[in-house]
Amino acid sequence: MYTLEEMALRLREAEEKKEGIRPLTDLMPSLTPEEAYEIQLINIRRRISQGERVVGKKIGLTSKAMQHLLGVNEPDYGHLLDTMEIEAGSRAPWEKLLQPKVEGELAFILKERLKGPGVTTLDVIKAVDQMVPSIEIVDSRIRDWKIKLPDTIADNASSGLFLLGKEKVPLRDVDVTEIGMALYVNDTLVNTGVGAAALGNPLYSVAWLANFLGRFDIPLEAGEVVLSGALSAAVEVHPGDRVKVEFADLETLTVQF
Repeated sequence: MYTLEEMALRLREAEEKKEGIRPLTDLMPSLTPEEAYEIQLINIRRRISQGERVVGKKIGLTSKAMQHLLGVNEPDYGHLLDTMEIEAGSRAPWEKLLQPKVEGELAFILKERLKGPGVTTLDVIKAVDQMVPSIEIVDSRIRDWKIKLPDTIADNASSGLFLLGKEKVPLRDVDVTEIGMALYVNDTLVNTGVGAAALGNPLYSVAWLANFLGRFDIPLEAGEVVLSGALSAAVEVHPGDRVKVEFADLETLTVQF
């Protein structure tokens, strides 16, 4: 019988050695989402103790297709750390990655604290300072992405790296549900999406997160960044690939692998 600490250690070793591991749910079939979040927090607390900082949160499983695939009816979340952020237009450090995929998303920067329960989309609008386009580079320490819900939760919601646009946009200037996105790999169009792909409204994603965290008495703090969920399916990338993500009427972002 494995302990949660041992499961957390397996994920840390996979990241350090850059070798994918068997699903945690193979080793511990009874692993619950609640226990998986505790595994996630064990590793986040460890990284904080080593000097890393939490700068925000990411929301995963916002599409109905992914929820259906994993047999769930709500999203999950992970932590964003300062060491996970890279500059737009820069090279993504392949040596930090195992089996990365890319997603285009809308990110929200908070100017006020948000704490559930009872947070509405209107509350989110009041609390958000500005929006920026973003690219999330998701990754998995689980070999071949053979994940179930507890596996991705424990693995910090399959997080890797992220980058943010520099041109911040006030919410009053846009309808986030209608923002179109086109994702290119090596100048070939691979995916398109729209803001409404994230739970119908990316702002609702943020409200969901605030209310979910409220169960554990955890707030979203002013200054935090929230990645609100992918606008299309994640796209696999390889060394040498160049990814460009265009957002309608917003900044175009690029990253080199």
